Amino acid sequence: MLSAYTEPPGIRFLIPLRNLHMLTLEEGRRLVKIAREAIETFLREGREMDPPTDIPESFLEKRGVFVTLLTYPGHELRGCIGLPYPEKELVRGVIGAALAAAFEDPRFHELEPSELEKIIVEVSVLTEPKKIEVEDPKEYPEKIEIGRDGLIIKYGWHTGLLLPQVPVEQGWNEEEYLSGLCIKAGLPSDAWLEGNVEIYSFQAQVFSEEKPNGEVVERRFG
Repeated sequence: MLSAYTEPPGIRFLIPLRNLHMLTLEEGRRLVKIAREAIETFLREGREMDPPTDIPESFLEKRGVFVTLLTYPGHELRGCIGLPYPEKELVRGVIGAALAAAFEDPRFHELEPSELEKIIVEVSVLTEPKKIEVEDPKEYPEKIEIGRDGLIIKYGWHTGLLLPQVPVEQGWNEEEYLSGLCIKAGLPSDAWLEGNVEIYSFQAQVFSEEKPNGEVVERRFG
């Protein structure tokens, strides 16, 4: 299921990933290009584009992925949808997330052709989420690292996700991050202290256009 996610604009700060095949900058540039091409194809022909065939093997691996659209030059959120879990081949996940971010994000009207040259396309490729094991919920803050870990919370029918860059952009510490995650899931801000809450962590590589249809860079600051 593609999941909507509200990402505040701002800097992108990512600590190096662990236990993951790192994508090269060239691969990241290609993913962003595919995301933009998917949107352009739908606007032009009203259909989902076929995945390109001349792609690296890494694009055929199943990976979680989010596509974020930001206005330019204001860098305001225009759409963000993704797959938290490795349910699809990366190339297919990027195409689907790009279309969903442009045309299915319930917070925005569908992207119009006139906006194509006014948006930045950003692709975040995720590691597989892993459950954080604790004996006491109070241990959660010491189990996460700001700038490295994205988080998912599950509590009853409530779920919420925040990408790794969010707490850095918001200036949150670990406890504030956990509280923000709870609020994202529609829970009280201290719900992470409940014994039957499940929290998962993941990491991400973020590739983004510097300007519409412009140079693609990997956003890593620090």
